[in-house]
Parts: sequence; C-alpha cells; structure tokens
Amino acid sequence: MAKSKVAVLRTRPELVLEDVDRLCELGGVSSALAPGAPTILKDNISWHFPFPAANTTPWQLEGTILALRKRGYAEQTCVANKTVVTDAFKGEDLNHYLPVLRRHDVPVRYNFRPEDMRWVVYRPSARLRALDRVFPEGIRVPDFFLGKNVVHLPTVKCHIYTTTTGAMKNAFGGLLHDRRHYCHSWIHETLVDLLAIQKEIHPGIFAVMDGTTAGNGPGPRTMFPVVKDLMLASADQVAVDAVAARMMGFDPMSIPYLRMAHEDGLGVADPREVEIVGDAAAAEERWGFAVGDNGASLVGDAMWFGPLKPFQRLFFHTPLVSVFTLGSEVYHDLYRWPMKDRRVFETWKAGTPWGRLFERYAAGESPVTRAPSVPATASGSRSRPRP
Repeated sequence: MAKSKVAVLRTRPELVLEDVDRLCELGGVSSALAPGAPTILKDNISWHFPFPAANTTPWQLEGTILALRKRGYAEQTCVANKTVVTDAFKGEDLNHYLPVLRRHDVPVRYNFRPEDMRWVVYRPSARLRALDRVFPEGIRVPDFFLGKNVVHLPTVKCHIYTTTTGAMKNAFGGLLHDRRHYCHSWIHETLVDLLAIQKEIHPGIFAVMDGTTAGNGPGPRTMFPVVKDLMLASADQVAVDAVAARMMGFDPMSIPYLRMAHEDGLGVADPREVEIVGDAAAAEERWGFAVGDNGASLVGDAMWFGPLKPFQRLFFHTPLVSVFTLGSEVYHDLYRWPMKDRRVFETWKAGTPWGRLFERYAAGESPVTRAPSVPATASGSRSRPRP
C-alpha cells in the first residue's frame, strides 16, 4: 500500500487562519477534492455545550471555509446533525458557528429536517462488515450528500467506545439517521462501512482536525482538556485518525476500526506507511492519554458489549429507548455541565490563549489579524444560516 500523507502543524491563535490555509495546502486538499463540485463542511458537535475539545472550533470552521474558497471551492454548505444527547441548534449557537457562516455567506442545512434533505436507500457496491445486517431493510443516506465533496471537521479526542474519535467517526452522525444507535454493538465495523460508502458517494473527501485543545479521558464529552496547539489534515481519513491516535499515546493498529479500514484498503493506519508533512517532530509526541469510564459509559458498556447485549432489541428498538435518552440527558446536561464541566470550560476560557480566542468569536469580532485572501463569491444555495 502506498504511503498516505498527513499534515501536522503547530499553531497559535493570532495565526490560526493562516496556518489552516497552509495545513490544507500541505495536506493536498486541491488534489483530494473534485474541482467545481459543491462541498459539504461536516461539523462535529459531540456536545451542544462549548466544552473544550468536544466540538469543531470556530477558527477551524472559518479557516477551512477560507482555505477552500481560496482554491476555488465556492459552493460550500455546512451540514449538522443531532444525536440523543446533542441539540444541533443549541450547539451551533453556543460554539459560535453562526457568525462565521454569516460572515462568509455559507448556508447551513440539517440532516434531520425534511425541507433540507431526504433519506434515500443506498445500495453500496462495497462488501460491508455490518451495516447491511443492522439495517436489512436498506441503508438510508441523505440525498444531499450524493455527488458532493465532504470535508470533515473533527477534533483530537478520546472516545469511550472507540478509544479515539476523529474523521472516520464524524461520518456516523452525518450519514446515518436517528436509528444509528442500533449500530453501537458493531461500532468499529460500522465506521469502516461508512468510509467505504463515502468513497462511493463523494467525489472527494478531506479532513481538517483541530488539536489546539485535545480531549483526554472518557470522551467525547466528559473529558480533561489539554492545550496542544496542533492541527492535522489529510485526504486519508484512516491515516489522519491513526496519526492523532498515536500522538494521544495509542497504537493505531490495535484500534479495531483503524486496523479493519487498513486491512480493507480504505486508508493507511500503520504509522510506518504514513508520510508526515509540516511539523514532523510534533507528530512524534506521545501524550499518554487514557480513556477510562464515566457513569453513562458503564451503562452503555453493559447494554452494547456486556451481559445485557442479548436484550438490546428490547431496550433500543422499542419506545423504551426514550428512558435511556432521558437518562443520558439528565447525566450530561443536568448533572455534568452545571456541577462539573462548566467550571472546566470557564477555567479554559479565562486561562488559555484558545479560550480567549473563543471569547473573541463569542463577541463577534474578527478574531485574527491575518487570514488568506479570498475572492468575493456567493454560495448560490437556497438554504441560509438561521438568524
């Protein structure tokens, strides 16, 4: 298998938009994406609250918009999804995406709103590992995704069920409908299947990953944020996740979704077969992250992977699923955020350069003094950012 290229750069707030532009250039974005094709910016809202490292950052979103437009990708649309624990509208507001989208005339659509897109049955050509068995009645994908480039905007963080989460996991919310929780017992196989499907429906795929603050611990929400001042980019979704995993301190080939994607020829997870461009020394860092568990994950482990797995059709394929949805909401929104994680966010916001940059976005300011110049364009899409 040929070597894949992953760009890694150190950055700082006053230069971050300029650095995202350079990152995209080093990562080969112009070769990865089909010229002239509309491009989806797939944001990552793991929690609607603005917890550091959980969500796409506003500078990651803005830098990517500018870098793409500079290279002629004028028609861009941001696509958001909801989950059982996230509210997309609340997330885009609290994480300050809307001012960025308005500033650059980029519309936003939601894969759960029928007026924005329809779910259609898709029959993959690829041999699948799990999805055809999970959804024997047919795999449904949003019609809006067909024939468009996609640029994923994940962050560097741990995940309680997949060890790490990044570009590959970012397709989970975008391409699967509200019954995606059926897949959790086969989550690693599902991520591999989704990458195979993406390679069929998108003419180009790219990822810009934010590691300015990385997430250690039982992610993707209840984490310990650690400032790392790094960003990554690649056309190879497997390789960028593998490099991020290795920096966090994990062996990429020991993580099932990365190993299986490598075995299926969907990308490169073996670090020996990845070329690092940009800051090679940064890519050699090992942070010693560990996943661990929290209260919510212990329940999920028992349901999806443990002794209660035989009963998951009863719990998750019937109205009983609402009990678990409510439990997750109570745990994250009514306990974790007000009692613990809001203080973590406030400390990060006041005490780190990235937190102060986040505050500048909150104030609607132009956040940095230098950014790549872009031609004036109009998106031409009928869907507009919400007021």
